[in-house]
Amino acid sequence: MISRRRLLTGMAAALAAGPALAAAPEASLRPLARAPDLLIKSIPTVQTLVLESGLQGATSVAVAHVASDEILEDHAGMLNLPPASVAKALTAAYALEALGPEHRFATRLLATGEVSDDGILDGDLILAGGGDPTLDTDRLADLAAAMKAAGLREVRGRFLVWGGALPRLDEVDAQQPDHVGYNPAISGLNLNFNRVHFEWRRAGSDYSVTLDGRSAKYRPEVSMARMVVVARRGPIYTYREAEGRDDWTVAKSALGNGGARWLPVRQPELYAGEVFQTMAGAQGIRLKAPEKVDALPEATTEVSRIESDVLREILEDMLLYSTNITAEVVGLSATAARTGAVPESLAASAEEMNRWGREVLALDRMAFVDHSGLGDASRISAVDMVHALVRLRTRGTLKPILKDIPLQDDTRTPLPNSGVEIRAKTGTLNFVSGLAGFQTLPDGTELAFAIFSADLGRRAELTVEERERPPGGRTWNGRAKRLQQALLRRWSVVYGPV
Repeated sequence: MISRRRLLTGMAAALAAGPALAAAPEASLRPLARAPDLLIKSIPTVQTLVLESGLQGATSVAVAHVASDEILEDHAGMLNLPPASVAKALTAAYALEALGPEHRFATRLLATGEVSDDGILDGDLILAGGGDPTLDTDRLADLAAAMKAAGLREVRGRFLVWGGALPRLDEVDAQQPDHVGYNPAISGLNLNFNRVHFEWRRAGSDYSVTLDGRSAKYRPEVSMARMVVVARRGPIYTYREAEGRDDWTVAKSALGNGGARWLPVRQPELYAGEVFQTMAGAQGIRLKAPEKVDALPEATTEVSRIESDVLREILEDMLLYSTNITAEVVGLSATAARTGAVPESLAASAEEMNRWGREVLALDRMAFVDHSGLGDASRISAVDMVHALVRLRTRGTLKPILKDIPLQDDTRTPLPNSGVEIRAKTGTLNFVSGLAGFQTLPDGTELAFAIFSADLGRRAELTVEERERPPGGRTWNGRAKRLQQALLRRWSVVYGPV
């Protein structure tokens, strides 16, 4: 383990090299009592690190001692900024409390009539979603196999699909480009994170294209999404809904020799239905083309079902991979469980989570507009986030599922054997960056911290075409990440063992 003095010396050399700033600090420093140490005094303050980071925009920082919930130091700590995907940490806590860590989402096959002894259903078959955010093609294949094992051989009625367990949303955030896979539609029936795989290959002077619902084992092509290659310079993609189908075009000039990407699905129920139709066909059971229904019939019989992993595992993956659709679906599901009714909209569900924040975590200024942080109108301050983390720590459910973050030097190289454990959630939007979680020092001292930075003026100036890869975005984000690590290194020393 790196000695404290060695870490101190390295930090003093790395952090004190910049010019001293004459500006007065924006907040007082309230460190834990420690023996006098000249090296500690040589480490730049939080205010100095923020001001010398080169970040344009605003930054809100706070760190607290978990045992006392005392704010040890802050910089503009009460300034409300967008949390980006750090919001998912509070969504995870909200879902765990409303649904329970062992909750499983069920996807069912329902019949409107009796199945005869020879396996004939003289009625409709319904694929009914239960809000599972992790349903994929492999699991639909399992459901088709379970249907056959239950004795069903033929369906004479319609094949219906239902996603009414959750509200039907065309997208999470209307400000995102049409083609980004992290901003799909949402319903109670979702498949493959509501993304379709688009692949293209040059074929002479033209291109061959495929759209499929691939998973680990299967690659069923779908017709509910269509791609047309068009000779133009831009835009690269266009989208429109046409008779219940996702119609895409792509600029030929952007395709090169070949490639692939995930596109968002805007007709999730029909997408899941078409893929299930293929999986049922592989079992020898022919189904008609899927039709959406808004409500389930009053009298149905369950033919078969599949269930998701437990919620705790789903949330751990969500926090690791920062999947927006998972956050929105579990947040909407938690609101439905908490209120006893399907929420009318994403904003209404977010407001219910804000109400939970006020009631349970005493967060009077928490103002989220969604559950994933994809919308930049959500707001929370670093001080409020830190207090929320401390209060959630006593419940013991959030910290174990947060991602491990290594302590790094200024080149973002992990510091080996630092003895410091960091479990946190990252968040990144264009010109928005956040990090919040827990930092455990070698002597067992546990801190809760939050760091939010945003240049909202620069973000607002971006055109739609610039939003996927904005000019200057990578440089800005790199500075934000270096600032976060510099603050973590500071706290590792200032509040670490003497």
